[in-house]
Amino acid sequence: MTRHSDTHTHGHGRGQGHGQGHSHDHSGGHHSTDVDVDWDSVATTLETGAELQLPALRRTAAHLGELLGPRAQVRRVLDIGSGPGVMTCVLAEAFADAETVAVDGTPGLLERTLARAERLGLGGRVAVRHAELPEGLHTGGDGPGADGLGAADLIWSSKAVHHLGDQQGALDALAATLSPGGVLAVAEGGLPMRFLPRDIGIGRPGLQARLDAVQEHWFAVMRAELPGAVPVVEDWPAMLGRAGLTRVGSFTSLLDLPAPLGGAGRSFLHVQLTRVREVSGDLLDAEDLGTLDVLLDPEAQQGILHRPDAFLLSATTVFTGVRAAATDGRTR
Repeated sequence: MTRHSDTHTHGHGRGQGHGQGHSHDHSGGHHSTDVDVDWDSVATTLETGAELQLPALRRTAAHLGELLGPRAQVRRVLDIGSGPGVMTCVLAEAFADAETVAVDGTPGLLERTLARAERLGLGGRVAVRHAELPEGLHTGGDGPGADGLGAADLIWSSKAVHHLGDQQGALDALAATLSPGGVLAVAEGGLPMRFLPRDIGIGRPGLQARLDAVQEHWFAVMRAELPGAVPVVEDWPAMLGRAGLTRVGSFTSLLDLPAPLGGAGRSFLHVQLTRVREVSGDLLDAEDLGTLDVLLDPEAQQGILHRPDAFLLSATTVFTGVRAAATDGRTR
């Protein structure tokens, strides 16, 4: 599994996206799941979507530094489900004394991470690790992550855990990988992205709400079909607490790009809506499909590439917890 957050219109979701940003697309269609997505082929879109969120990502990294405290020695940072490495590099910039490791299951995206790090002058401090989750989270040996990812002082994961069948088990493994006093931060909440007014002058008003419903359906089916899927109340603070972490809390980062949206943002939305159109034809009625076709028409003035009212507004919630000091090798 690979995480590519922050590149979709759904509130569950790169990394980078995200988070930064993850990664993946929650576009809808009951017949479409992660296995249908060629992550290498959408790498540019993932990177563009994450770059749109750079101001928010940098604020997030700064807040994580505050949680760790001014005296913390951050020597190693893991970005779980790193996608093209936008947030990996943000974390490397924020924690200048640390080795930052991008962990992802797609080699092409890890190559992009290394190339990005070199362009930004971070090549000596950014490493990559090819690992499929959840197998890559396994720990053992003499200490946290001894035969898995290795111990870390900060672990970041955006929109990756919800692609694992056993979400609690994944959080347990990530928490066990933390060094004492380390912070686990998972971006797994927020609100669906908004990018159009309720009434756009074509079709029935409220198109975006109906797209949200399609994506919620897709997400429920995706979760149910995951190997080893375990139903769980997605109370992320409680789940972090059950993983043995203390000082559990959350904060929300806002992305607010007002209309008129710039070219990069418009292109990003065009790709996202194209994906929606491709995979949700059996879940939207003819009128909504016709509206999508107009929005996707590169020549139409009412299309997403030309509309003066297009914007980007989203809120991403990050849940955090701290691994307490322990005397017996286990979290207290």
